Amino acid sequence: MLASIEYIRSELQGLYPDTEIRSFTKLLISKLTGFSNTEIILNKNTIFSAEQRKILDSFIEKLKIYTPIQYILGKTEFFGLEFIVNQSVLIPRPETEELVEWILNSVNDNSNLKLLDIGTGSGCIAIGLKNSLPQSQITAFDISEEALLIAQKNAELNNLKINFDQIDILKNLEITEKWDIMVSNPPYIPENEKIDISQNVLNFEPHLALFVPENDPLLFYKKIAIFGTNHLNENGLLFFEIHFTKAKQIMKLLKSLGYIEIELRKDIFKNDRMIKAKIP
Repeated sequence: MLASIEYIRSELQGLYPDTEIRSFTKLLISKLTGFSNTEIILNKNTIFSAEQRKILDSFIEKLKIYTPIQYILGKTEFFGLEFIVNQSVLIPRPETEELVEWILNSVNDNSNLKLLDIGTGSGCIAIGLKNSLPQSQITAFDISEEALLIAQKNAELNNLKINFDQIDILKNLEITEKWDIMVSNPPYIPENEKIDISQNVLNFEPHLALFVPENDPLLFYKKIAIFGTNHLNENGLLFFEIHFTKAKQIMKLLKSLGYIEIELRKDIFKNDRMIKAKIP
């Protein structure tokens, strides 16, 4: 195993920072052997089979073209839970964990809440909320059938019941149901910013979940905020994850639609990232 560890490091040298290479090495060895970090150290003289070496080579080749490690492993962690991920869904981010935490901290009575997650992707927000609010009823929309299949698997993986629906929020919807809380991490990167996006995101994560037309960057925020005015209960809360450059515009939009107590928060990287608003 020592030889394989050295092999991974030498093959990825110069492509990634050393700290990332060390992290990848532990994850790949663990994936191949099932060993924990401690067991890797204790079993460092283990010799890989020909099949294991072949699989390791395939992992390294994927990393060389900047395939995200989460897609290679087929899983990731979010809010202390395990999630299946593939190229049909975005990889859950730490900033979105902060959004879930904010929602949970805003809830006083969790006995009979109804929550809606719009653009659920892997289901990470809906599942994170349901795990912490087991008495709540949670519905999750997404336009992508492939994403919903992954989200459903993730709900089952974590033994949680979520109502998943294939819905295009941009269409005029004949929905009468109302919710206490709505949350969305919609597509928000303008198309003209593709040039600034790292290869591992641009080449592998679903563009449907990332990009919006540069001439209408608030497209999803407008549609969801208007939807919220008709489908949030009295004193209902709307939460958004946002593009850090669009905070003022989104807050102005929400105010124009009658939302009150509009609050902006920064993420761990000190970027404007989350907005909360109330429907009076």
